[in-house]
Formats: sequence, C-alpha cells, structure tokens
Amino acid sequence: MLEADVLSYPVKTITTEQRVSFFADGSLVLEGFIGRRWLERLRHAASECIEKARDLMENDAAYVLESGHSPERPALRRLNNPVCHHPDFWLFASESPIVGLAADLCGPHVKFYHSKLNFKWPRVGQQFDWHQDIPAWPHTDYSPITIGLYLEDCGVEQGPLMTIKGSHRGELHSMYDKDRNWVLRIPEENLEPGWENQVVNLTGSAGSVVVLNCRVIHGSHQNTSAKMRPLLLNVYSSADSMPYAFNPLANKYDGVVVCGEPARYASHDPRGCELPPDWSKGYVGPWQHQAVGEGKGIQSDSHTHEV
Repeated sequence: MLEADVLSYPVKTITTEQRVSFFADGSLVLEGFIGRRWLERLRHAASECIEKARDLMENDAAYVLESGHSPERPALRRLNNPVCHHPDFWLFASESPIVGLAADLCGPHVKFYHSKLNFKWPRVGQQFDWHQDIPAWPHTDYSPITIGLYLEDCGVEQGPLMTIKGSHRGELHSMYDKDRNWVLRIPEENLEPGWENQVVNLTGSAGSVVVLNCRVIHGSHQNTSAKMRPLLLNVYSSADSMPYAFNPLANKYDGVVVCGEPARYASHDPRGCELPPDWSKGYVGPWQHQAVGEGKGIQSDSHTHEV
C-alpha cells in the first residue's frame, strides 16, 4: 500500500501526530509501549534460546554466535527468526499491540515477513554500519516496516539504533561495492551533505518500541557498556506488498496475514529497487557481508542526538 493510501485510514493505536512524524522522519520511538507482562515473557523466551545455544561451537541457520561464546559463557549475536524457536515470540508478533501499530503504519491489512533478535553483548556487541533494509528484501512497494522492541533499557552506551532523519525520502543506495560484492553498507562519503546534523539515537527504556521505514538509513555503534542490549525485530508489510526476491530469513510464518484480509491485487510503487543476491542459495548474515569490500562505515565521532 502506498503512503497516501495508508494515511487515508484513521489511526487506532497511535496518534495522528505520531504517524505523521513517522512518515516525515522515517522512524518513530514509542516509549514504554509494551508492558511488563509481555516483557517478562519475552525475556524468559530469550533466556531459553540462549541456553539452547550453550553447546554450539559454530553458527547454524538459527543461531549466530558472538565472539567469546563458550559452553561456560554462552553468548549470541543474533537469533534468526525467533518466532520459529519459541511460541511466545510468535504470539507477540501476531497478537500483541505491535500488530495494531503495524496496521496504523502499513494500512489495515498487514502480513508478517521475518524476525530476528539482536543481542549486542556487553563490550563486544559489534557496530552495524550505515545501510538501508529494503535492498536486501525488495518488495513491490515501500510499505515494509521493522518494529523493534528493547527488552532492556537502552541508552547511548548500549549502542542503540541510529537513523539519519528523513533519509527515506532520498536516494536508495546500492548495497554492492564497485566489485559487485554485496556489502550492505553505505560509506559516509556517499551520504548527502549535512547528514551529520540529522543523526538520531533511538534510545528507550525497556518496553520501548522503535519503528523503521524500510528506506531509512540506519546503523548502530558498538555496545561499550556492561549491559546487554537485546532488541527484538519484527518485519511487516501491507498485505498487497509482494516480495521480488527470496526471503533472506525464510520462515514458516512468511506471508501470514496478522491483521485484516489477504490482498487480491498487488501494490506497485513506481520507484525501482536494485535486486540483492539470490538468497535461496544461502544467507550468511549482515556482519559477514559488511566485513567484505571497501568503504568506511559508521565512525566513532559521528554526531548524534537523542529522541
């Protein structure tokens, strides 16, 4: 569904001003949006998944291990598609208040795409260079959004998500380098002049939700604190938005309509999108891709302000 069509429907979960802010800025922070009961269930589910990874010695399709992981001190960088590894993650993705939030931002008919749980371990959690999401999983329009939930308090030291405000209105950058390596990064010299003044830290207390437009440029610094920064991410789109490529995080819930009705016709945005590699042959994860190729990622002296 195109933006003008989404805006023609009344909001039910957030305010009209919050929706206008999301479409203007490319991101939205909702402080304390998710309550204690959901947080406790999701934290418990995350702990169970960490425990299941205790004896792993290498990454697999579900678990991406953090450096220093061991049976004595299990540490995960990411859990791919947590919705497939604990029932509470799918219940949250399909029945919690974030479904209504997705409907306010994607339109009344919403389908699920994929999910991930990024842990960002204390003092080792890696930075994530500037990038845009939609080139990795292009759709027929730009309705897809990512809804993130901070399971613990997240300040600047924990390496919160950062966005370049309003960048979703600008260029859709190639995620390939000059040698056609998929690097999922945008060198800072390729960003629009004055971008430094538009960088926003999306901090929030436990239970806060951050929403990203699929075109907005974003990244994060390393976690330099003594606290973990678990961030649960669920991706949704309008029901009439159809993927052009294989889902890099394919899962059994891909395409499930969580609100409204299935689409009869596809929505098409006239703006094009470069296609990614063929993920049906395998997807190794973003950090490995960002380690390849040329260009500078997020620099430690990037100027930021909080919301």
